[in-house]
Amino acid sequence: MKTIVIIGAGPAGITAGFELLKNSKDYNVIILEETGEIGGISRTVKYNGNRMDIGGHRFFSKDDKVNEWWNELMPKQGAPSYDDKVLGRSVPLSEGGPDPEKEDRVMLTRNRVSRIYYKKKFFDYPVKFNWNTIKNMGVLTDIKAGCSYAASALHKKEETSLENFYINRFGRKLYSMFFEGYTEKLWGRHPREISADWGSQRVKGLSVTAIIKDIFGKISPKKNREVETSLIEEFSYPKYGPGQLWETAASEFEKMGGTIRMNSRVVGINTADGMVQSVTFETNGAKETLACDILISSMPVKDLVAGMKDVPKEVATAAAGLPYRDFVTVGLKLDRLNLKNETRLKTLSNIVPDCWIYVQDTGVKLGRIQIFNNWSPYLVDDPEHHVWIGLEYFCTEGDKFWNMNEEEWTKLGVSELVKMGVLDADQKVLDSHMERVKKAYPAYFDTYADIDKIIAYLNTYRNLYCVGRNGQHRYNNMDHSMVTSFETVKNILSGETSKDNIWNVNTEKSYHETKKN
Repeated sequence: MKTIVIIGAGPAGITAGFELLKNSKDYNVIILEETGEIGGISRTVKYNGNRMDIGGHRFFSKDDKVNEWWNELMPKQGAPSYDDKVLGRSVPLSEGGPDPEKEDRVMLTRNRVSRIYYKKKFFDYPVKFNWNTIKNMGVLTDIKAGCSYAASALHKKEETSLENFYINRFGRKLYSMFFEGYTEKLWGRHPREISADWGSQRVKGLSVTAIIKDIFGKISPKKNREVETSLIEEFSYPKYGPGQLWETAASEFEKMGGTIRMNSRVVGINTADGMVQSVTFETNGAKETLACDILISSMPVKDLVAGMKDVPKEVATAAAGLPYRDFVTVGLKLDRLNLKNETRLKTLSNIVPDCWIYVQDTGVKLGRIQIFNNWSPYLVDDPEHHVWIGLEYFCTEGDKFWNMNEEEWTKLGVSELVKMGVLDADQKVLDSHMERVKKAYPAYFDTYADIDKIIAYLNTYRNLYCVGRNGQHRYNNMDHSMVTSFETVKNILSGETSKDNIWNVNTEKSYHETKKN
């Protein structure tokens, strides 16, 4: 029996292990996970009766296999959730599906609501040309935005940077309002220094033209109208957050005979004759070496290459320079938010219905606010009387913000919320918790320009497969990471030697950009 070692127990690693054992009895599959938790950045953090979704994870995919995979593990709700019942809110129900008030292994259907905070006003996210936007921007700004967009439509810029990518699609005025400040806050670099590749992946097809078409499409719907993922208004969500699904999948993987070794940090990739022979990892202060016939890696490309010997200098230099963006999330439990729910959506205690609020205001460091009550009422200890929110701050491992303690982070978060008008100055924080997340976002600058050289080198190892967001240094969504593992398992089981299908996930327009409704 051949041994397959998988590095990382996040979505890509767990999916690969699950699919291998589900489809074959010919492999001994071992997952090595650096931390003590399942799910990677898709984990759920439990704290004092509350749960935090690290980064926010909507379960929606254009890939039918991904949706089926999720629903097989966690069936869609067949009865109303707690807040649906209290509010008399109607949601799609699955006949024979589990009751979330009685069962835990259940996928909820939630409203997709996110807004942009800009100069103490709220705009739809993604940006929409509706009455709310026109009113909030003001007549003069509306005129400037229209003229700016017209100019960009007539004189397209060469897309040598993310800045030009956005200007071509929105015009300079809207770019400066809704993209420039937030992007620089997220990456710590101005958009002119970032590759347009990031925009190509994250906002495929989204532009002023696409938004206008969507508006008219809703007025005069067509049966097979094409809809952008970013405009979908509902999504599925595990009762207890994304980590619940990956913990469930990990449990099923172990029931099928798989092994997960936690707190096992891979530090060496031992190769010979174009093959990975074994991996060396540290656990409990000691090093161990594990032989393997196949290695599937979801660890950061930077660390993977660093763990190899005799790497060509230009490849080693390029891999060592690959940049990442880290973040800190601060959970605050409050009795209320100083924001009015002026939408028609019903919520417990009439809080604003947003899952995320994107903070474009450059006067604060805060990047996004998550309102966990709206992801699932089961993430909150008392959803009718408490508001449990997450403040997301982007930083770099080792910098002064990264090194701040929980008390300092809480103080900063509260002060910025007061400045924004989200909290009253005298409002009491009932509880708080801080989490640091390393290498959350692979970045598209510095030596990223040489990523193809790194990929070509890694592909010379016939039994090495790179999957997932960090495994490919690509800003993949959770479903994209899963598909890289689907493709990897397909290749392993079929004997396919080319890895192009694995690296091409989330790069091909025909696969990811549109879905028929």
